[in-house]
Amino acid sequence: MKLPRIAMLAVAIVGCATNQPTTGAAPMRGGIDVVIENGRVIDGTGAAWFYGDVAISGERIVAVAPRGTLRNTPARQRIDATGMVVAPGFIDIQSGSTGSFLRGDSRVVGKVTQGVTTEIFGENSTPAPLSSDMLTRSSAALDPADSISRRLLPLFARPHGFAEMMREIEVRHASVNVGAFVGGGTLREYGMSLAQGKPTLAALDAMKGAAQRAMDDGAFGFATALIYPPSNFATTEELVEIGKVVKNAGGIYITHMRSEGDQLLESIDEVVRISRESGIAAEIYHLKASGIRNYPKGPQAIAKINAARAAGLDVQADMYPYTAGATGLSSCLPPWSAADGKLFDNLASKEVRAKMRVEIEHQTFDWESLCDLATPPNVRITRLLKPELAQYSGKRLSEIAKAMNKDWIETMMDLVLTEHNRVETTYFMMDEANVRLNLQQPWMKIGTDAGAVDPETFKGLVHPRSLGTFPRILGRYARDEKLMPLEEAVRKMTSATATRLSLPDRGLLKAGMFADVVVFDPNTIIDKATYEEPIQVSIGVRDVFVNGTAVIRGGTHTGAKPGHIVRGPGYKAPSP
Repeated sequence: MKLPRIAMLAVAIVGCATNQPTTGAAPMRGGIDVVIENGRVIDGTGAAWFYGDVAISGERIVAVAPRGTLRNTPARQRIDATGMVVAPGFIDIQSGSTGSFLRGDSRVVGKVTQGVTTEIFGENSTPAPLSSDMLTRSSAALDPADSISRRLLPLFARPHGFAEMMREIEVRHASVNVGAFVGGGTLREYGMSLAQGKPTLAALDAMKGAAQRAMDDGAFGFATALIYPPSNFATTEELVEIGKVVKNAGGIYITHMRSEGDQLLESIDEVVRISRESGIAAEIYHLKASGIRNYPKGPQAIAKINAARAAGLDVQADMYPYTAGATGLSSCLPPWSAADGKLFDNLASKEVRAKMRVEIEHQTFDWESLCDLATPPNVRITRLLKPELAQYSGKRLSEIAKAMNKDWIETMMDLVLTEHNRVETTYFMMDEANVRLNLQQPWMKIGTDAGAVDPETFKGLVHPRSLGTFPRILGRYARDEKLMPLEEAVRKMTSATATRLSLPDRGLLKAGMFADVVVFDPNTIIDKATYEEPIQVSIGVRDVFVNGTAVIRGGTHTGAKPGHIVRGPGYKAPSP
């Protein structure tokens, strides 16, 4: 990339190319837009902080220097960061903000107030690419008033639908940088529709072709969630074959594994096998040991990952710092019940429901019910849309079952059928000791596994990770519990993720890098969102810059949307 103006500015500071503190500065030509001065600079490498100044020109950092070095350098704006930490912007490796970027509030207030400057989505499913079959099925399910989807779906069904999706996000603009994996479930549906079974060679070729085009279009890799149909139907062998394609394009495999509970260790073995047989780097989404009976497997899971790494395989993980997860209530149902898109038909059938009940009551190795792992008293229904069910929002499954005078299995199936959607649910099923242990691993990174929430307009319940993930780690675990140095916490949120995604110009405070910068108060930063009152913005993040533009100043969103589309190393720009 040619950056003549940036290069001219950067060479004006001795040592800036290596980000080492310098003892002097030469006058800069071309002008400086912003100098953030007097802060404690944590550069993202994990190195010790130092008092320093950061200079920004246009979209780039042009100097990182010891405090006072830039005092005589003319700048259009000077920001005093006394008492503050100045760090690279945080990268959310598991964003759920897809809808916000394509059709919602792309200011993503709940994320940028945490210090997030880049979001990467794509776990399991992405709006694109679509096969002709997927286009037909999606179009038939549309609300007649949904003009936006009617316009977008045909674009996403084009040969390079993934590129069309990212182009739509780019045109709408966002307050953060946006990138994506291609959904592994989307690839499966592309080749096999919603059917179970091993793919034919033609179906596998269709999946691999769609994966290759998505990599050409800028995907960072492919992302599965193997507890949800149709991803759950995928064989290890087909994941290996897709992995070979993605690996050759420079991408990684990232996965919500088949099991995080009774078959946790076996699921890690599958990840390791996929990495070994395809050669691909593998990342485990939100590493955890779910269910009280599985808590002892937490250290064993870490040992398995360390063993794979010692054997030369690039296997790593990421996490969110909470003891509850969140997904659909439909995750308590056998995956086969959703095959061929017939979940609600099956729930409406007495005969099929009876078969489902038997499988729920007698779990097998093929799948696991999250309701069983958490147990009904620890399953909280967060959102019900039907008026006749509204009274049960926020209540535990055991409470609802008692109120309905039914057992929990019947209640669960009735809720999903009546709502005619997956039913948003929080599952309390992890151990705090394992959370702490996971956070200390050197290969651990951070992801919210949540979409953006606008605290001014959102009504209802969400998982507190939507608004609190990053400040919770910095405030509770790094500062208060001293689980890790603040510098290490920042590294896990910045350069560790940028390196994983092959983003060479983000994740560090260094001359020539994009100016994604967070200024936060290390003494006050903390999450405020709770399970009972989740719509509370974190505190302590004062200023956030994305590509050199202020998105948060004084804790308030500026309304700016300077985010870029970020793409994987296999990206092939379209011919002009």
